[in-house]
Amino acid sequence: MDADGYGYKADEKGPARVLEDLRTLSPLGIERAAAGWDAHASSRLDHFRAAETAALRALEEAHVAPVWEDLRHAILDLTEGRTSLVAWRAEHGDTGHKAENATLGAAIGVVARDRIDHKDYETLVRPLAEALPWLLID
Repeated sequence: MDADGYGYKADEKGPARVLEDLRTLSPLGIERAAAGWDAHASSRLDHFRAAETAALRALEEAHVAPVWEDLRHAILDLTEGRTSLVAWRAEHGDTGHKAENATLGAAIGVVARDRIDHKDYETLVRPLAEALPWLLID
């Protein structure tokens, strides 16, 4: 948060911030997320899927999987639903789908952050961190 009270506090790193940042992401940000998917996930998809499975399992064991499902539905609504955002509509297609994959991975990582190991968290958020670097700042 800056001196005038704008922005986020250093500790605001939850699902609400992910959604807010997605609402303001430009087409260039979406392209960065897609490039992050190519650079960090598509060639290591088995590692990404294993981290995703670990996160989902941890959320189910903690009985908070509905939080993830609500966030997932909110993201899909922003990226491809009836109320999808203009920037996401402009990047529809391969780029948009890669960025959406990066976003969904980061979102489950954020929700499960305190329940999974740091390596799995980094695996999940690194692709979207190309557009939203705060995801990797501890």
